[in-house]
Amino acid sequence: MKKITLFLLLIFTLISCGDGCYNAPQTIAFEFVNSNDENLITTGALTTYSITDENQVGVQLTKTSEDMVILEGVGAYNGTKKYKFNSNIKSFDFSIQSSEFKGGCDGYQINKLTFTGINIDVTDEKGYYKIVLE
Repeated sequence: MKKITLFLLLIFTLISCGDGCYNAPQTIAFEFVNSNDENLITTGALTTYSITDENQVGVQLTKTSEDMVILEGVGAYNGTKKYKFNSNIKSFDFSIQSSEFKGGCDGYQINKLTFTGINIDVTDEKGYYKIVLE
């Protein structure tokens, strides 16, 4: 009986979120490639790039060891926010639609990413977005 009570207490503790629980939006990562599928950061063609939101506030970007770019701190809001990507190769616009997380924890989830721009080819690679810039 003591083991069952301890087991149930452990399960209840793992299931309940409590006050300190927060569900951060999933990570958004971009890989920039050319039409030959070569990474433009790796080849040195993409040398400068930045992202700003609709209020002209810069988004913190982190370059990974695989030469992908992670967008930091996006998606933690209700609604849709517009962004602009600028680089030495091409610029494009995109938006992120987010909502509150519906679960036991506080937080947000990203519902949709929409890319707009002339000749922007984007592929969702399940974990990151491959964007062809030319």
